[in-house]
Amino acid sequence: MALTKLTLAQIRELTDVELVAKLAEYEKERFGLTFKAATEVLDNPMDLRTARRTVARLKTVLAQRAAKAKAS
Repeated sequence: MALTKLTLAQIRELTDVELVAKLAEYEKERFGLTFKAATEVLDNPMDLRTARRTVARLKTVLAQRAAKAKAS
């Protein structure tokens, strides 16, 4: 169920609607991994780190776009 890591370049190519959809997808994945880590051993513990950092990247790009739109 592990999602692939998105690079910053790939994230910046996405539209705002796609960003929000990806954010929801990765948040769901992160929640599932966090819950699974609390109850059992993860197959790959790095998946949790990857999901968490990808969520942060998505939120950062959304915030940058919002700030740019507000400044314009």
